[in-house]
Amino acid sequence: MTASNELDDSFHVFDTTLRDGAQREGINLTVADKLAIARHLDDFGVGFIEGGWPGANPRDTEFFARAQQEIDFRHARLVAFGATRRAGGTASEDPQVKALLASGAQVITLVAKSHDRHVELALRTTLDENLEMVRDTVAFLTSQGRRVFVDCEHFFDGYRANPEYAKAVVRTASEAGADVVILCDTNGGMLPAQIQAVVATVLADTGARLGVHAQDDTGCAVANTLAAVDAGATHVQCTANGYGERVGNANLFPVVAALELKYGRKVLPEGRLREMTRISHAIAEVVNLAPSTHQPYVGLSAFAHKAGLHASAIKVDPDLYQHIDPEEVGNTMRMLVSDMAGRASIELKGKELGIDLGGDRELVGRVVERVKERELQGYTYEAADASFELLLRAEVEGGPLKYFDVESWRAIAEDRPDGTHANEATVKLWAKGERIVATAEGNGPVNALDRALRVALEKIYPELAKLGLVDYKVRILEGKHGTHSTTRVLISTADGTGEWSTVGVADNVIAASWQALEDAYTYGLLRAGVAPAR
Repeated sequence: MTASNELDDSFHVFDTTLRDGAQREGINLTVADKLAIARHLDDFGVGFIEGGWPGANPRDTEFFARAQQEIDFRHARLVAFGATRRAGGTASEDPQVKALLASGAQVITLVAKSHDRHVELALRTTLDENLEMVRDTVAFLTSQGRRVFVDCEHFFDGYRANPEYAKAVVRTASEAGADVVILCDTNGGMLPAQIQAVVATVLADTGARLGVHAQDDTGCAVANTLAAVDAGATHVQCTANGYGERVGNANLFPVVAALELKYGRKVLPEGRLREMTRISHAIAEVVNLAPSTHQPYVGLSAFAHKAGLHASAIKVDPDLYQHIDPEEVGNTMRMLVSDMAGRASIELKGKELGIDLGGDRELVGRVVERVKERELQGYTYEAADASFELLLRAEVEGGPLKYFDVESWRAIAEDRPDGTHANEATVKLWAKGERIVATAEGNGPVNALDRALRVALEKIYPELAKLGLVDYKVRILEGKHGTHSTTRVLISTADGTGEWSTVGVADNVIAASWQALEDAYTYGLLRAGVAPAR
């Protein structure tokens, strides 16, 4: 189905995650994955979604068939990708051109060779025949009522080698009826000043409407895209989170944020920019890659502040150390608590957690010293907000939050003669005046401990049934006495509505894991609104 409303056609945000982005190493999208991503991109408000190459593989053919029926596009136009007809034939009889029409897509992107060496060596045809392939294919598809964009592959390298021929490809595509001709930095080797100069020249010499497609091999894909816009390009091709072949493509989210917030150009429907962080993370989940924590605008660390000097300034005015308000892109400011923390960091973090420190300088000073002392031992609170909140509440309330008292715990790992292994843990604790002894087996000593603790506590606190461990990390810290080392464990836990991290540090991995587990369950009960015993 087609979009029911669209933005001003004078500028295009074109997403190619489902085709070019899918070429990233480690990404293998099913049809269901592609449909899910297409829905997210349409929700974000991009103007065009390139769905793949129908006819080239059964998966893309199925995607187009299902997308037409299953997605009610509100903002985006679905685009099919293909190539110009083969040398020596005609577009009307070319099988892959027919497949483009059969896809049902009303917009088609054609890839065309614009580098003379690629024409002669890859296509094995003449420069004149390549121009005729472009002209014939564009003219045929437009005669069939399709809107056509032309991707000039290897354009910038081709322009450097033979500028007149590269421009001839652009001119031919435009004169044949292509709405936009996209200049592609296929090898990703260009720099912003080079992009800007070439785009400006080609625009002046051809009069064609131009777009840009930048790969990120020099780390400049976003900058190159914006440089092309500065030179007059009105169509940008990007991928969600910068996914793509080799090191990736121009990242959709920084490009769109720059256009809207830095250039003042409205390229998304009203209110959609605030959905950017959510959309970025949702797509990362679909492709099964962890969201980049340091991605501009949408990364978890994009507005995270650690240094005490920064915190002091942010306490006065957040704009002093932030280039935009995080809420504009659906992100949030975070204060990181570490051995760099000062009073301002602790006060701001307390405010973020909803804990009023009441301007108590003695209390804040105590927390600062406690954090620095424990970070020296190996704890890391910037990665374990839940453990920090428990520490902070303990100082505020004059003692740790207690839902249970542990009498003892033990974990046994047994190797058997037949080569199998057994792991068993026993936990003895008191909760609400009741002594509980619980034993459980697991696929490792830590898993066995987790299960035993859960068995013991769920009898008293049924709220814990919702909790599940989602990540477990171990790091061996530098030893101080020969081979003796300190172990740090970070555990991430979720309850269906949120996720939190806790930390434990000890001279062995089991003891460190136990600390992190205790904090994880204690914080889970706090989140569930259960009143502590003390």
